[in-house]
Amino acid sequence: MTDKNFDENAGVPEGSDANASGPQPDLGNPDSTQAAAAEGSDETPVDGAADELTVDDILGAPQTGEAAAEDAVLADLESTLLNDLKRLQAEYANYRRRTEEQRQVENERAKGEAVKGLIPVLDDLDRAATHGDLVDGTPFAVIAEKVRAVVERLGVVSYGEKGEEFDPQRHEAIFQQPTPGAAKATVLEVVEVGYRLGDVELRPAKVVVAVPAE
Repeated sequence: MTDKNFDENAGVPEGSDANASGPQPDLGNPDSTQAAAAEGSDETPVDGAADELTVDDILGAPQTGEAAAEDAVLADLESTLLNDLKRLQAEYANYRRRTEEQRQVENERAKGEAVKGLIPVLDDLDRAATHGDLVDGTPFAVIAEKVRAVVERLGVVSYGEKGEEFDPQRHEAIFQQPTPGAAKATVLEVVEVGYRLGDVELRPAKVVVAVPAE
């Protein structure tokens, strides 16, 4: 049997202080050994990086020269693309406007070709009216009014009146008559009235022109 009254200090090497103050590490537990070593050290562990946030960390580090140059290139490219887009939009708008104008001219020209076939009929009606053949209420007069109404609905305009100023763009002079007192060339007599549909000239007015006498 083991003697309960054995010496507690037996087996302890000489020179060691069995009653030394302070916690003793448990040699069988590595964690307790590391904890004891940490408690005995007055130095603060250094992790190699500061924990404080700087202004650059919040706002972002300043751009390097290469990054700034890349941003400038991108800005120039964006400006160029925007200008190209505006130019294309303007060209397309002009194209649509020209196309619409050309379409209207073609429509008027097509209608003008159809109306040209009615011009001889209109001339005959004018001659009949001059000779007194279009008596109000007669069938001939009623037909004449219907034909003229159709022509007006198509947008055909007649021109050429005695006394108006001569315009070589609108009048065709078949004869010039020197006239005393005439200050400028004017229409002295209308042989055939002119017809126009919008900007399309169907037929110029044939006139006798009064010119200043020498």
